[in-house]
Amino acid sequence: KAIIVRHVRHVYSCRNCEKTSDHVPIVKADMPEPVIKGGFASPETIAHIASQKFMMASPLYRQEQEWKQNGILLSRQTMSNWLIKASENWLEPIYEEMKRRLCRHDVLHGDETVLQVLKEPGKKAQSKSYMWLYRTSGEAKHQLVLFDYQPDRKHIHPERFLQNFKGYLHADGYSGYHKLPENIIVVGCWAHLRRKFFDALKILSKDKQPDSNAAKGVAYCDKLFHLEKQFALLAPDDRLKERSRLSRPVIDEFYNWLEGLAALPNTLLGKAVHYALSQRKYLERYLLDGRLEISNNRAERSIKPFVIGRKNWQFANTPNGAKASAVYYSLIVTAKENGLNPFEYLTWIFTNAPNLGKPGYAATIEDFLPGSAALPSKVFSPKPKDEKKEKYPWEEV
Repeated sequence: KAIIVRHVRHVYSCRNCEKTSDHVPIVKADMPEPVIKGGFASPETIAHIASQKFMMASPLYRQEQEWKQNGILLSRQTMSNWLIKASENWLEPIYEEMKRRLCRHDVLHGDETVLQVLKEPGKKAQSKSYMWLYRTSGEAKHQLVLFDYQPDRKHIHPERFLQNFKGYLHADGYSGYHKLPENIIVVGCWAHLRRKFFDALKILSKDKQPDSNAAKGVAYCDKLFHLEKQFALLAPDDRLKERSRLSRPVIDEFYNWLEGLAALPNTLLGKAVHYALSQRKYLERYLLDGRLEISNNRAERSIKPFVIGRKNWQFANTPNGAKASAVYYSLIVTAKENGLNPFEYLTWIFTNAPNLGKPGYAATIEDFLPGSAALPSKVFSPKPKDEKKEKYPWEEV
């Protein structure tokens, strides 16, 4: 429902001082600062619009129609301006603090995907821009997922974003990651390699698939993934030992098999073999530390909400809009990763950030981060009920 909230603010002055003194004390009732000065958008309104677009993938033009059906004339341009203004004023400082926290970790994941920005200076509307993603790994107590909009795919962008980071970075086979400084150790993704062998397997007829080299390549990858499932509950040090004992022999056997394989370079199998051989030093690096993962699927899962949204809203109009989208996706995906309700979380931020430091409101920027003790209980998503455990009247008969 939509409601109008009127704030009646009382102002008091001393009538006696008006007559007898040259100074008249005036006292005004305290009033919460709005999200946008001079605007009529409430914290709930902007949080709702943001959740609908960046979590439910509903473009602003669809939201405009929905508002209209409820008797409210709210243009997509107004909603866009609200989102950008609220992001610049209140979310970007939180985003920067999340970025500082992210770079303190030892293990990260990275990925990138295309984005079209219509009014990018010096570029055609049809040209490609990119949305980069960086996130914590499974070993982190509180997950952080950050999106970063950039006009191209050059390696200087992850280098700048991760300039204060030192450790392991899970990534795909894109050569730009391999140009990062030596203090960033790139770890390859076995899921990407398996996908290439699987693509080579799919084009074969069903009677030829079981005994094909593509099937053997997939089987080697599956064996490594099966071992990782067995190691999932182990402590990092124990996982490292088990990988050396069980996974290392499988990898050595796999590469010995590859070196004796005569695959035509322009075929899908040949490309899979070339990828495996050229990426070997990166693919083997997950054996260096028990905290590392065999694939970069964690990053690919995190970038999926953006990809789904892009299918609906298709492009960003301006670089400022693309940057604001990166900030909103960062906070919403991070909230979901930490069991927070994105709408309630954004509402709480937009209520407290303009009043930061006042009695009854958040005291510091750190209070807005996932895992903060200052977060109220309503911000956390309720745990879904297990339907199998629920009893229905006819089950008791």
